[in-house]
Amino acid sequence: MNQTALDISERRGKAISNCDHWELATAEQKLALYDLHRFGYRLLFVRHSVKGPMAVICQQDDIAIIYHDGEVDLRPKISLRQPH
Repeated sequence: MNQTALDISERRGKAISNCDHWELATAEQKLALYDLHRFGYRLLFVRHSVKGPMAVICQQDDIAIIYHDGEVDLRPKISLRQPH
């Protein structure tokens, strides 16, 4: 199933700071991102889903997901909408 992640600022009307997104992440997601940070990954945003928060991260043009339990998907079926 292909999902489209909306830009948070587009949905909410104002941008959420990176610190706010970081606070929405679970401890497991934070630990996984710490490990991936040395490879150049950075947090884009945290999206809430029925199964829990999903942290959307990127390294240059590569998008990845960290699920609520810390599992990393380096090839998610997700596309990001470009800001207008």
